[in-house]
Amino acid sequence: MTIPLLLSTFYLPCLQQSMKQTGKVYLVGAGPGDPGLMTLKGKTLLECADVVVYDALVSPQILAMINPQAEQINAGKRKGMHSLYQEDITQLLIEKARETAIVVRLKGGDPFIFGRGGEEMEGLVAVGIPVEVVPGITSGIAAPAYAGIPLTHRAYSSSVTFVTGHEGAGKYRPAVNWPAIAHGSETIVIYMGIHNLPYIVEQLTTAGLSAQTPVALVRWGTRPEQEELSGTLETIVQRVEETGFEAPAIVVIGAVVNLHDLLSGCRPTGL
Repeated sequence: MTIPLLLSTFYLPCLQQSMKQTGKVYLVGAGPGDPGLMTLKGKTLLECADVVVYDALVSPQILAMINPQAEQINAGKRKGMHSLYQEDITQLLIEKARETAIVVRLKGGDPFIFGRGGEEMEGLVAVGIPVEVVPGITSGIAAPAYAGIPLTHRAYSSSVTFVTGHEGAGKYRPAVNWPAIAHGSETIVIYMGIHNLPYIVEQLTTAGLSAQTPVALVRWGTRPEQEELSGTLETIVQRVEETGFEAPAIVVIGAVVNLHDLLSGCRPTGL
């Protein structure tokens, strides 16, 4: 294969790995959905992968970048629907790395931001499988940006907290300290928070956050089907019920949401 000089820097790791006996796993962040936000390194790895194990939220446009000869395995997990359990996914990566040269674990967003990338990397390292992480743009940053909501702004917010709204099953007690979250920063970004939104709102308001605090939900952020729903802590749960707004969505809480109406018209072209 002849490789243009400009691309040789990106393809060289693929070529080097294909000549080795032991396979390597790359934990690649696919970003939030817009194929233009996929990193060059991630795209290159997809194009030379032998096996790609991908998540449910990876967009079709990014899946189309995968080497046509590669084995593609859907390991997607959505609420109430599990294609593979986490332990099975890690074991699958181990097995495939022992059979082939380049295994890509393709994750929506960033592998290390609520993507269980750290867990998978631990499992691979424990059995001696070479592994590398390729960061992606996380939806908690990209979705608000495409909705015209800057997470920081000198007039509104100088700090941001990222938190999960969907804690692991089987926990004896919740690990998220919502009272601390309520007063920890000016902007709160919640991943996977739609299902537990009534509980989260109750916790934040009980902790003293004003019921008039602005809230925005961004569904399918950066994709053509992106949609937003705005309100306050007092009204957002009712608005969700009235509109039938569903996951997957990012929840943004704080004064920066007030900029949505002004800036949302500056959305990137193509949406």
